[in-house]
Amino acid sequence: MTLPPRVTDRAFARLAEIAEMTGENRALRVGVLGGGCSGFQYDIRLDEAASDDVVLEKAGQKVLVDPTSLPFLQNAVIDYTDELIGARFVVENPNASSACGCGTSFSI
Repeated sequence: MTLPPRVTDRAFARLAEIAEMTGENRALRVGVLGGGCSGFQYDIRLDEAASDDVVLEKAGQKVLVDPTSLPFLQNAVIDYTDELIGARFVVENPNASSACGCGTSFSI
């Protein structure tokens, strides 16, 4: 059985802030695509749910993971960070054997 990633309270709170600012309550999609400098890259964007998505939800905010990406994100943590270099959603992935410096691509 593949365990879904965990989403931090900070990530859900940021989704709520985005919904309040935009007036739209869209979900955060976190997926994995082939490519990037390390072999795979994260696809993180606001989106609508598909019928086969795994939906992680808290206080009306949703994070979506498609079935193909789920094994790559097993036991990962989806968080939101706001640092001097920028603010963004990040994935802490224990399945990645290496990652590039920007944090958006990885290898297994």
